Amino acid sequence: MNILKRGQAGTMQSSDLMVIVEPADKLIIEIESTVKKQFEHLIRARLEQVLDKFGVASGRISISDRGALDYAIEARLETALQRAGGA
Repeated sequence: MNILKRGQAGTMQSSDLMVIVEPADKLIIEIESTVKKQFEHLIRARLEQVLDKFGVASGRISISDRGALDYAIEARLETALQRAGGA
């Protein structure tokens, strides 16, 4: 899947996250989180799992997390990807 335009999903509410995906020449993942020290590796692993599922090889993925659970991370990223280029 190619990211053709900017897409976003989510909110900045507690226990949610905002995901913004944009076209880029390589894969860039930026994570800002209230629980970054404890859970960045798990957030990154979930993001990479979803990106692999959709076959995304390049793009800028920006995450602003407020303690979202795995299912919310996956759902928000999938929605942002669909809005940015179609599934």
